[in-house]
Amino acid sequence: MSFWRHARAVLLLPTMVTVVIPAVIVWWDGADVELVPGLLGGLLIAAGISVVVWTVKLFVSVGRGTLAPWDPTSRLVVRGPYRHVRNPMITGVACIVAGEAALLGSWPVLILLALFAATNTIYMPLVEEPGLRRRFGADYEVYRANVPRWLPRLRPWNVPPTAAPSAEPGRQSPPLSF
Repeated sequence: MSFWRHARAVLLLPTMVTVVIPAVIVWWDGADVELVPGLLGGLLIAAGISVVVWTVKLFVSVGRGTLAPWDPTSRLVVRGPYRHVRNPMITGVACIVAGEAALLGSWPVLILLALFAATNTIYMPLVEEPGLRRRFGADYEVYRANVPRWLPRLRPWNVPPTAAPSAEPGRQSPPLSF
């Protein structure tokens, strides 16, 4: 898998939400950096970046795809943070934007976070999840039934030993990546 394939996906999706749009907002509206909110913001940004990097690496190494909807994974990824929550990449991006809002003391960046959350709250069940059902079938349904969409499980979900890739007649299903 080429570096540019992943770089394009990362540059077009999370970088727009976490760097370009907040930079335009700060350029337009200014920033009000204070010590305590700035430290909290820095911690949130660091945590968010860690989660995004981790999930992108899992998409590359395990899922054999990118985070982009036009170039999705070929395997269902159920490792690392995906054992706690179905959308950890969105959580990571949200942490970055929340951290930027705190760090910069910016209400407009906080509004960006609300718009990002609202957009994904609509997009995930209407577009992303039906696509995952079509691509991964019963394997995704088992995963979906056991791992929440937004609020992480405290204990990681353990794949039952009986879970195995399902296959439609005449078609091999992509393997699970546990």
